[in-house]
Amino acid sequence: MANEEDDPIIQEIDVYLAKSLSEKLYMFQYPIRPASMTYDDVTHLSAKIKPKQQKVELEMAIDTLNPNYCRSKGEQIALNVDGTCTDETNTYSSKLMDRQTFCSSQAASNVSRYAAAIYRKGELHLTPLHGILQLRPSFSYLDKADAKHREREAANEAGDSSQDEAEDDIKQITVRFSRPESEQARQRRVQSYEFLQKRQAEEHWVHLHYYGLRDSRSEHERQYLLSQGHGIAENTELIKSPSEYLMMLMPPNVEEEKDKPVAPSNVLSMAQLRTLPLADQIKILMKNVKVMPFANLMSLLGSGIDSTAVLRCIQQVAMLVQGNWVVKSDVVYPKDTSSPHSGVPAEVLCRGRDFVMWKFTQDRWVVRKEVATVTKLCPEDVKDFLEHMSAARINTGWEFLLPYDEDFVKKHPDVVQRQNMLWMGIQAKLEKVYNLLKEHLTSKKQDGQSAHPLLVSGEQRVNVAKAKVKQNYGLLEKELQKQKAESKANDSPSKMDISNVRIKEEPVSDEEPMDVSAYESMNNGMVNGIHSEENSMDSLNGHLPGGCTDRVAQELKAFVMTTFKKQFVLTLSELKRLFNLHLASLPPGHTLFSGISDKMLQDMVLDTGCKQILVPFPPQIHAVSPDELKVYALWEAGDIYDQHRQVLLKIFTKNYRVRRNVIQHQLSQECGEDVNKQDVDRVIKDCCVSHAGMWYLKGTVQS
Repeated sequence: MANEEDDPIIQEIDVYLAKSLSEKLYMFQYPIRPASMTYDDVTHLSAKIKPKQQKVELEMAIDTLNPNYCRSKGEQIALNVDGTCTDETNTYSSKLMDRQTFCSSQAASNVSRYAAAIYRKGELHLTPLHGILQLRPSFSYLDKADAKHREREAANEAGDSSQDEAEDDIKQITVRFSRPESEQARQRRVQSYEFLQKRQAEEHWVHLHYYGLRDSRSEHERQYLLSQGHGIAENTELIKSPSEYLMMLMPPNVEEEKDKPVAPSNVLSMAQLRTLPLADQIKILMKNVKVMPFANLMSLLGSGIDSTAVLRCIQQVAMLVQGNWVVKSDVVYPKDTSSPHSGVPAEVLCRGRDFVMWKFTQDRWVVRKEVATVTKLCPEDVKDFLEHMSAARINTGWEFLLPYDEDFVKKHPDVVQRQNMLWMGIQAKLEKVYNLLKEHLTSKKQDGQSAHPLLVSGEQRVNVAKAKVKQNYGLLEKELQKQKAESKANDSPSKMDISNVRIKEEPVSDEEPMDVSAYESMNNGMVNGIHSEENSMDSLNGHLPGGCTDRVAQELKAFVMTTFKKQFVLTLSELKRLFNLHLASLPPGHTLFSGISDKMLQDMVLDTGCKQILVPFPPQIHAVSPDELKVYALWEAGDIYDQHRQVLLKIFTKNYRVRRNVIQHQLSQECGEDVNKQDVDRVIKDCCVSHAGMWYLKGTVQS
């Protein structure tokens, strides 16, 4: 009471709530300006906004006549950004840095408790703010200056820098075919940071018009900051009881929790986890941990949980391996998903992972190579399987992560027996899918062996594996011979036996037969798709059927034209290699299997508009074969770069390696001064390859 008497009320002020601009009013927080700058200095201002993001960009004029402004520095910045050229795209048209751009960022996520106030005639009028934006200088012009500087350096060093040549070199890329996107994958993509950034960039800027402080439009809009009506109906928000008013000033904590950052969808705290049903808790824990003893699982679930209920739930999402629980494969790889490494569907991944789990029920160690051989999966997928439940040991293999849990096996024999029966069913499925040998299916926990697995050294494992290989080699050989005999017996006599057909070998200019020794392993001993054990010198059965000659020529011509339109420049050996790959993809009995000689292939290349480029290789060059010295190029492709490519190919008739600046100079002389860097890069990439700072025709570079 004494304090209230010492602090008497001097004046009572009526407070009104204005709503006219409540959904449109923003407060901009500018950086500190020089004392000489006033609001009149920002009259030359352009602004633009992205309403959904509440993002603003302002362009403010700089007083270049101010004595504190460094004119020489402003001219230097403008020169660095725009260079010496003058066009409409220049950032500073006056050749002087005469304006500064400011970009906004949200100062507060919740602005409902902030308002703008205006005091007039003993009344205080409040307008709620829709947003508070902090404006900071943007230095994007420095990025533009750096880009200009890099372009000038690249132009000055064109062709002379081996580093630049390496940047223009052909880069190997990996092509993967996309699969139908699942709903879960789509939701993850939509919630990703990259997707949100892309959506924000797609929102268009809305250009605004700036009105000065003393403009009539500003005066008109400023009137909306005053409450339009002073009646009770217009200001019911301010007529509250003391308790309601206090609640508005200090809202409950529930509203504060809404502003806390939301954790990722796949991350749960232990407190959040324990609010879920018991089955969901166990599934989430096992999916994240992968391998866990039963005692650890009970400790994570907390006290008061019935172990019988936990055992009932754990068997739905995990399997018992060496007394420990390992999450099931279909939980790790749900239906309609695929491998991130190879694109293999989830069903195949589950079978491979089940095989690894089953192997650990037989032994404490697993060899990765053995798993890859049986499952036929890529090494990355096999490594993922093993990392889920084991750890790599040098010179020994992959060891199961946890020690054998004898306590659980002794306490719960009924669960162990039920799990053994499940593993017997899985073993039967694996035997059918992977055609496992009986020796592989024999359990190593027999003949009175204790439940605890016997640990052996790495050297002993290697010796045992070698002995098994020798033992099984004879069985595998017999099985292979049996399969071959059955396949021959089942062959229809009406089918064409191409094993008795041989390619007709015709001599070329220097009597070089087509060299296919490098591709025999790919074609199973076939020369251009035809077995070469017999002595026939003609095509099928000694002659070609009626009309077959034309079809062979058409097929061969189509292959040559398609290949050269993709490659433009090929050596003869590379062309033969591509032709053998093409033959390997054709079905049996195709017309091209009638036999294609070197001379036929080279004649067809010349008939399709290609020319042989006589590259002057030095005598001491070490070519792989004489075919490497025969270079063919597509002379006319029918596009706008034909003349450029012809000039480039003529250059290589004088030297087998050329610098880039020589190519660019010759193209400028032959095709005009309007040849730009993009055209030169396109032509060079079509026909050449870089090595040690020099350019060679494709296929002719010597490492």
